Amino acid sequence: MSLKIGVIGTGAIGQEHIRRLNQKLVGSQVVAVTDINLEGAQKVADTYGNITVYKTYQEVVADPNVDALVITSWGPVHAEQVMAAIAVGKPVFVEKPMATTADDARKIVDAEIAFGKKLVQVGFMRRYDAGYKLLKEVIDSGKIGEPLVLHCAHRNPTVPTSYVTYMAINDTAIHELDCLHWLINDEWTSAQVIMPRATKNTHDKLKDPQILILTSAKGVRVVLEIFVNCQYGYDIQCEVVGETGIAKLPEPMSIEMRSQEKLSNTILNDWKVRFIESYDVELQDWIDSTVKGEVNGPTAWDGYLASVASDACVKAQESGAIEPIVTAARPTFYN
Repeated sequence: MSLKIGVIGTGAIGQEHIRRLNQKLVGSQVVAVTDINLEGAQKVADTYGNITVYKTYQEVVADPNVDALVITSWGPVHAEQVMAAIAVGKPVFVEKPMATTADDARKIVDAEIAFGKKLVQVGFMRRYDAGYKLLKEVIDSGKIGEPLVLHCAHRNPTVPTSYVTYMAINDTAIHELDCLHWLINDEWTSAQVIMPRATKNTHDKLKDPQILILTSAKGVRVVLEIFVNCQYGYDIQCEVVGETGIAKLPEPMSIEMRSQEKLSNTILNDWKVRFIESYDVELQDWIDSTVKGEVNGPTAWDGYLASVASDACVKAQESGAIEPIVTAARPTFYN
């Protein structure tokens, strides 16, 4: 069975996913698209052929030829589009963030529970990254004892001037808020954001870098550096300090060079390249699971947990204080 997919949002990540779904992965076909930029959506449709372009996302959702949806639109509209998919019982893969507020995320959770079936998978692709999976295997095996401290960094070479302070949480650290809680199998209880000296490469609406300090229910501490104008490349770091050892996220594979009196390794500068295989594995898993009527990746509840933590972190950006992260009890629906 080929899963017929409607894509809402044909920007950079939308185009990447459409390419995967139509040309690289097995068992999927994009049959409908829409975007606020209809001309751009039409260009994408013309590239592949046999794709209907709609003016609104509501038309994509309602199309009887669409079995499932992929949402890669602007983050603030994700929640209403996910809710529309749930209302008609169509499975949906939504890129992060599932919702930009915890209240909207909870509405999605409640709607899915009311429908009576899991329909939503959130695009937290790091859970599918080979390096992170190896790191989790080490933690779960007990080889380094219980985790105590995590030292992490999320660095981008540059960001556009439209990227402002709160986006360091909602658009960047949101990955760590999900992935790290999955790594240590624990939930966040507090967050603090510290603003060190700003880089000269930022602008007046973006404080950069930022240091995020998270505490988990078991007392694990995470120190996460978010530096989105680091200039030198796209660099993701994670070191787990355990009771009896340390485990570190492996670097992406690259050739070590000895040339011009230097010993060097190439550093990537594009997030799409760094996690390209993770996206492939993630979406193939979603296709296979959806055909079976299942959700086996990050759920709407995971999206809710990340949104609650994100809200607290944005508040901590403004207050400078240690802000509590308080989540509702996990519904049995998601056990």
